[in-house]
Amino acid sequence: MNVAVIRNRLSLYERLMRLDKPIGTLLLLWPTLWAVWIAGEGRPPWWVVWIFALGTLLMRSAGCVLNDMADAGFDAHVERTRARPLATGAVSRGEALAVAAVLILAAFALVLFLNRLTVLLSVVALFLAATYPFTKRFFAIPQAYLGIAFGFGIPMGFAALTGTVPALGWLLLAANIFWAIAYDTEYAMVDRDDDVRIGIRTSAITFGRLDVAAVMISYGAMLAILAYVGIDLGFGGPYFAGLAAAAAMMYYHYLLIRGRDRMCCFRAFNHNNWVGGAIFAGILAEYGLRGAWPVW
Repeated sequence: MNVAVIRNRLSLYERLMRLDKPIGTLLLLWPTLWAVWIAGEGRPPWWVVWIFALGTLLMRSAGCVLNDMADAGFDAHVERTRARPLATGAVSRGEALAVAAVLILAAFALVLFLNRLTVLLSVVALFLAATYPFTKRFFAIPQAYLGIAFGFGIPMGFAALTGTVPALGWLLLAANIFWAIAYDTEYAMVDRDDDVRIGIRTSAITFGRLDVAAVMISYGAMLAILAYVGIDLGFGGPYFAGLAAAAAMMYYHYLLIRGRDRMCCFRAFNHNNWVGGAIFAGILAEYGLRGAWPVW
C-alpha cells in the first residue's frame, strides 16, 4: 500500500470519527470538566484531568463510528449526512468495526488507571454510547438518552476522585440531560424534514411547533439546576457570572432558532460549546479565587 493510499484511508477514518468536527467532543468534555473540578474541589490531579480529556475524545470518536454503523442506511437519505464514509461505502462495516474496537480498547486502557467504581461505570458508559443510535427508532425524545450518554463522564469523574457518586453528581447529570435536549433539538431542527421522511424520531419532530419553547424551557431547567448546585456548594460571584454569561448565550440561540432557518439552527447548536465553556470558566474562577488550583 503506497503513501497516497494510506493517507486517503486515514482521512476517511478521521471523517468517520468526526475529528474534523470537534464540537461533539467539546460537548462531552465540558460537563466532564465541571464534575472533575467540583469533585476535586478545584485541585484535580493533572493525570486524572488528562485521562478524562483523552478518554472523552476516544469515546466520542468511537460513538460516532457506532452511530454511523447503526444509521448508514438512513444517512444516505439525509442531505447533511449522505457524504459520510459509511453512507457512501468508502469505508466498509468491517473497517468501521475495527476502528471502533481500537478506540474503545484504548479508552478502557485509560480507565484501568482509575478505581474499581470508575471502571464499572465505564462499562455503563459504553452501553449507553452503543445503544443511543437505536433509540431514534422508538423513543420520542432520544435527546434525553443522549444527555445521559454525553454526561456520563460526570458520575465517572466523581467516582474517580471521591470513590462515590454523591447526589450532587446526579444533579449535574440531570442538568446535562436538559442541556442535551436543548442543543440537540436545535441540531434536529436542521434535519427535521429528512427525518420525517425516513421515519427517524427526534425531539424536533415530537415537539413540533413547540420546538423553540421546548429548547428554551430545557435551557431554563439546566440553569435552575446549576444555580441550585452553586448555592449548595456555597459558590459566589464568579460561578454565577458564568451562569449569567451562559444565559445570555442561550438568549442569542433563541434569536437564531425562532425563525427555524436550518443554518441558523445549526449555528445555535455549534455555539453551545461556548455555553459549556462559560460555565466551566465560572467554576474555575470560583475555585481560583479561593486559591485552589489543579495539582500539575
